[in-house]
Amino acid sequence: MYLALSPGALGMHTGSLAEAIALAKETGYGGVEFSIQEAASLIESDGADSVRALFAAAGIRPAGFGLPVAWNGSEEDWKEGLDRLVVYARAAEALGCHRTFTWILSGSNDRTEAENRAFHIERFRPIAEILNAHGCRLGLEFLGPKTIRKDLKYPFVHDTPGMMGLAREIGSNVGLLLDSWHWHTSAGRPGDILRLTARDVVYVHVNDAPPDVLLDDHIDSKRALPGATGVIDMNGFLNALESIGYDGPIVAEPFGNPASWAADLMRAALKRARSAA
Repeated sequence: MYLALSPGALGMHTGSLAEAIALAKETGYGGVEFSIQEAASLIESDGADSVRALFAAAGIRPAGFGLPVAWNGSEEDWKEGLDRLVVYARAAEALGCHRTFTWILSGSNDRTEAENRAFHIERFRPIAEILNAHGCRLGLEFLGPKTIRKDLKYPFVHDTPGMMGLAREIGSNVGLLLDSWHWHTSAGRPGDILRLTARDVVYVHVNDAPPDVLLDDHIDSKRALPGATGVIDMNGFLNALESIGYDGPIVAEPFGNPASWAADLMRAALKRARSAA
């Protein structure tokens, strides 16, 4: 496992890939989340060697990128996205970046659970096949809190076992974006993670939850820096990931906190988890 910076998840704005890489290095991270669209454009104009050199010179890994396909939009948008994904997956392969991710809403007002499952499998299988041809894996994030799905007519997957089951139906290169906050609010336990393999976990977000809030009352936008409140069992979460051999990025997503603070707290949380292992 290594720490990776997502400027957007910390409410920060970087003007270019080079600036994001410099920020990651300055604030003590080992990797950076980036725009694959920008990277592909730079590869086209400057060559893959030039873009790889940006990362190598700073000692920063290309950690991952958001899935660049409007998979939940119109059929036309989805199909256009599939055409562009070939270019982006090829760019990711050239950079040695093999992890992309997206999130899935935990319910629908229009599709029953069975219809929604069929919809997601239909939309994601071609995506997974394109990614797989270029050595890329797709992480799907479930949304854990009851406050998200309680007003939706038809609930959908919202925990580790449920999302992993859906991922397996989509493709062999599909797994989880496992977020500690969503894991906690779904009543997750370390045992849920210990039943996974390292390949099942594509990407990891860490954060903490505010104190004095009932489990069913947590709001998605109300989070804390990882390890800041102790509400989430961060030791259990990270120990379980280490036990299954997860070796990918650990990204703070507390929404709008300084990158250096997040890096310091993440390092402390990882140290505590490893000393307890």
